[in-house]
Amino acid sequence: MLICLSAVTLFLSLVAAGEQPTAGAQLNCSPVTHFQQYLRINTAHPNPDYASAVSFLTDFANSIPGIRSKLLYFTSPPNKPLLLLTWLGSNPSLPSVLFNSHLDSVPAEPTKWSHPPFSAHRSSDGKIFARGAQDDKCIGIQYLEAIKAIQSSSPGFTPLRNVHISFVPDEEIGGFDGMAKFVESQEFKDLNVGFVLDEGQASPTDEFRVFYADRVPWHMTIKAVGMPGHGSRLYDNSGMENLMKSVEIISKFRDAQFDKVKAGLAANSEVISVNPVYLKAGTPSPTGFVMNMQPSEAEAGFDIRMPPTADPELMRKTIAEEWAPAWRNMTYEIIEKGNSRDFMGRPLVTPTSDSNPWWCVFKEAITKVGGKIAKPEILSSTTDARFMRERGIPTLGFSPMKNTPILLHDHNEDTVFLEGIKVYESIIKALSSFEEYSSCNQILIQSTCQG
Repeated sequence: MLICLSAVTLFLSLVAAGEQPTAGAQLNCSPVTHFQQYLRINTAHPNPDYASAVSFLTDFANSIPGIRSKLLYFTSPPNKPLLLLTWLGSNPSLPSVLFNSHLDSVPAEPTKWSHPPFSAHRSSDGKIFARGAQDDKCIGIQYLEAIKAIQSSSPGFTPLRNVHISFVPDEEIGGFDGMAKFVESQEFKDLNVGFVLDEGQASPTDEFRVFYADRVPWHMTIKAVGMPGHGSRLYDNSGMENLMKSVEIISKFRDAQFDKVKAGLAANSEVISVNPVYLKAGTPSPTGFVMNMQPSEAEAGFDIRMPPTADPELMRKTIAEEWAPAWRNMTYEIIEKGNSRDFMGRPLVTPTSDSNPWWCVFKEAITKVGGKIAKPEILSSTTDARFMRERGIPTLGFSPMKNTPILLHDHNEDTVFLEGIKVYESIIKALSSFEEYSSCNQILIQSTCQG
């Protein structure tokens, strides 16, 4: 502890002097201090400091016996590193287990935070405030601290399967230069991944949340044209009139979906959400807009989120025939920010039932540490998990934060942390020791015998 206290003092002194401390000076610190060190590295867009983050994580990983590190680059210039860590198993021929997290975070508005967003301030009640604390730097450090704890408490333990940990760039802006390129690479194929655990969300209750699917974002733009003219005239099918008819139809669809949520018939993530994000029309003037002139064109943008249970072809048909029909002088563009089906045409869903033995092992590992799992969910937003599911790899979203408000991307993002390390200890040991079984009953019997 004396070494750690010295390191913390050094760190604070260097920060006050405007210098960046080296990662190696602090590797003997507590898990919380490691977490704070990682959070103080500003990896927010638009200019994430990936180099410092990867340097810190590599030094940390190299301090853990048996962990191998490798830096990968899939862009030119090579300014978006992907850090891959490996803990070798005794039977590397078995499909491996991958634990994923991302390096980047969304921007922060410092004036709206109670503490500077990259200070990693720890309050008197133990909360840590920092951008990326929940989304998702916590799990990256927890993975490493859990392996350290396993080696300390069970010195003779060797995983049966290879355990991989990936720290990927650019998740917050779509992951297209990060995980999307990684899963296409030979390096990924060589990992022989059988199961992936990715990020989840905090739970405000005493049950952990688990996500078996993501919704796919569609960005839709609709445009209307019509007769321009004086503001005093009435026209049929003017540009604004045509656009407003579409907005009304879309609003009714949105209301019908939202009514299911309000009535408790579906969760927010189980319906198709459609939200207007901009309107553009009018003839500009030096003081604003020309108020006595009807524009010939009008445009609106919408954010659509498609759950894996929705039919994408039916949605495209609805847009073409009802929301932006050509007969009403409408055009549209849809940018689908990901696939809705895997390579075999199946919905991007990981089973959370006895048909999936990985689920049984995961669930049992949570139970062993006294945890409870809420009803598995579809994530309302999108993560890198979709890229693995597209390849048919079972992938769950999970972050071990319970009794915690959901503050990702919010001001004053905070997190619980130490309990999560114990949860990952159980999960990593269970998943890496998992042998092939034909049913969940066999897994539970073996777990009981070993326990």
